Parts: sequence; C-alpha cells; structure tokens
Amino acid sequence: MINCIKTNSANEDFKNLVKELDAALKILDGDEHSFYNSLNKTDKIKHVIVAYDDEETVGCGAIREFATDIMEVKRMYVLPNRRGKGIASAILKALELWAAELGYSKCILETGKKQPEAIALYKKSSYKIIPSYGKYVNMENSICFEKILTGQEA
Repeated sequence: MINCIKTNSANEDFKNLVKELDAALKILDGDEHSFYNSLNKTDKIKHVIVAYDDEETVGCGAIREFATDIMEVKRMYVLPNRRGKGIASAILKALELWAAELGYSKCILETGKKQPEAIALYKKSSYKIIPSYGKYVNMENSICFEKILTGQEA
C-alpha cells in the first residue's frame, strides 16, 4: 500500500529522489536543461510529499506558493520501475488536498512536451492546458496546466 508522507525539502528521501529526477531531466531537456534546472531549486520548499511502499521510497512531489491563492506543483517523480501503479496519482492527489487545506484555490504546473506520461497524468487528473506562465512563456518545449481546487479536494 502506498503511504504519502508530508514533509519538506530537507527530507533525505526527497533529496535522493530529486537527484534521480534531475539526472533523467538532463537527458530529456537536452540543451535547455540549464534553464529548466535553474527553476527547480528545492532547498526551501515547505510542502513536500514523499511516497513509500512499505519502507521503500517510491516517489515524490512538492507544492510551493506561486501567488496568494495559487500553488505550483513541482518535482513530481516516481521511480521508473514503480510507474504505472497509481503512485504519481496518489502523490498529486495528496498535494492537491494539502493545497486546499492551506486555503489555495488552484494548482498550476509546467511539464515538458517530451514527457508524455506526465502529460497523460495531468490530463487524467483533470488539469487543463493553459498558456505558458512566468519564465516558461517563451519555452517551446513547455506545456502548462491548471486545476481549480473545488471543495472535493479538501
């Protein structure tokens, strides 16, 4: 059974998963990796979910405030050998619940066009494609999403 734990970016399991995520993104992002990597600092994130299957660390995700009523989903990652088992959906749902509990009305996120599994996850989770925001505006390989957090997430 998957257990999602609330923590922060000082969590060692989170740090280890982020190292794996960054290594995978370096390959996917290619020449644009340094730009994307500069937007993914994790040293002061207050809201992190780490997912465990029994004692094994299997995935993570985070939210950070983007605006007064908006949380941005960051650092979503599930170990490659554990994908397709609903872990990412469980992490995303836990992040949405947390954001709603904190009083936020919307989650936004950016992912890469070269990440079809991530795009499918967000679409399946009722995220809608929006125009690129912030520093992603002129990034051709970015795709941005939003989800309004209704009372169902709380």
